[in-house]
Amino acid sequence: MVQQNMLQNTKSRFELLKWLLIIFLLVGGMVANFYYSQVIVTIRAAVGIVLAILALIIAAQTQKGRKAWSFIKSSRTELRKVIWPTRQETVQTTLVVVLMVIMTALILWGLDSFFI
Repeated sequence: MVQQNMLQNTKSRFELLKWLLIIFLLVGGMVANFYYSQVIVTIRAAVGIVLAILALIIAAQTQKGRKAWSFIKSSRTELRKVIWPTRQETVQTTLVVVLMVIMTALILWGLDSFFI
């Protein structure tokens, strides 16, 4: 029981260390971007992208990162299940909305003109 508790405590400390490393990478990248503002923008952007990817890789290895990745994968699965409207349905719905907006605008314009 004591060993399991120590193992759990070590895991939570390691998770905290990972999150601190992620924060350090992101904040360090922002500070470096500001400090090296005279360097070419493409180089700074490339370094920023590399740091962001590295932070994402580290975040994906945490418990919350694994949960987030699982949520993203299940969201993509649900997105594939959606029955999207046909082009004709989309055009018809758009036309109905446009007509209702025009009618509402005309009614409001008429009421506004009547009470002035």
